[in-house]
Amino acid sequence: MATDELNAIARKMVAKGKGILAADESSGTIKKRFDKIGVASTFENRRDYRELLFRTGEAMRSHISGVILYDETIRQDAADGTPLVKLIEAAGSVPGIKVDAGAKPLAGCPGETVTEGLDGLRERLEEYHKLGARFAKWRAVIDIGANMPSYNCLNANAHALARYAALCQEAGIVPIVEPEVLMDGAHDIDTCYTVTEFTLKETFQQLYYAKVALEGMVLKPNMVIAGKKSPKQASVSEVAEKTVRCLKACVPSAVPGVAFLSGGQSDEEATAHLDAMNKIGGLPWALTFSYGRALQAAPQSAWAGKTENVAAAQKAFAHRARMNGLAAVGEWSKALERAA
Repeated sequence: MATDELNAIARKMVAKGKGILAADESSGTIKKRFDKIGVASTFENRRDYRELLFRTGEAMRSHISGVILYDETIRQDAADGTPLVKLIEAAGSVPGIKVDAGAKPLAGCPGETVTEGLDGLRERLEEYHKLGARFAKWRAVIDIGANMPSYNCLNANAHALARYAALCQEAGIVPIVEPEVLMDGAHDIDTCYTVTEFTLKETFQQLYYAKVALEGMVLKPNMVIAGKKSPKQASVSEVAEKTVRCLKACVPSAVPGVAFLSGGQSDEEATAHLDAMNKIGGLPWALTFSYGRALQAAPQSAWAGKTENVAAAQKAFAHRARMNGLAAVGEWSKALERAA
């Protein structure tokens, strides 16, 4: 596929006031989420839950530009027999697919991981394209700790991301490049900045070597934020300022957009941080969201596996989608949360 065609898809994925719904939880992850709300993780329950999201008309049409799916979901039909991919397309959203095989221990680097899944990826991408996927996602995980991350970990993950991205573009699929610096530790925001800068620079170096067209990709990074266990948590404005500064130092302007992961932030924190970044303005790329839990925690709790709760769950999802859509253009406020 030509770069201009990939660019058109990427621009649709980061369209103004819209963002990406990450509904690509693996079977193990969705079971953990369902356990919390007392719902059995059956084939039918997973289908029903995702169907209620994709049938939330206003949210999907107005605020969701794309949906990342899991291998099971991209093949699933709704209760009435309509393929779930068709529900997404009918709402004007772009279907996508998670293609990595997860983070595995990196030999010689205790506590660090490298994401696997390159074997057979060319053939899988060809099949996913036939199933309707027009973008893909691959997540690399970078942890901060004692003597971590090592350069070996950064290099191995950046190299894998670049090889994945090149294979995606060959298949006519836009790659979401996701190098996530985790916020699980006790590190402060400045440490996160240093590691995120190193991670992004190494990633774009490898993308260059792999001849990946930057115009035909979307970056999905972490925000520059203190670790959850840090005694000193940064303000919303500091997170926004340092994240934007880091991106400006690392991300070429040819990239159409940056769709942040929420990375364990609360719903409102993830929205507030995105809004504050867009209020800074004057940026060469679109800044939007690619949230999973920060979009889904509220509707999951409201649904609780009961048919009679579908409308309430859809209302909760529509609210979070709208709040993040406003944040993506710098028009969100806490008052809107309170009013809802």
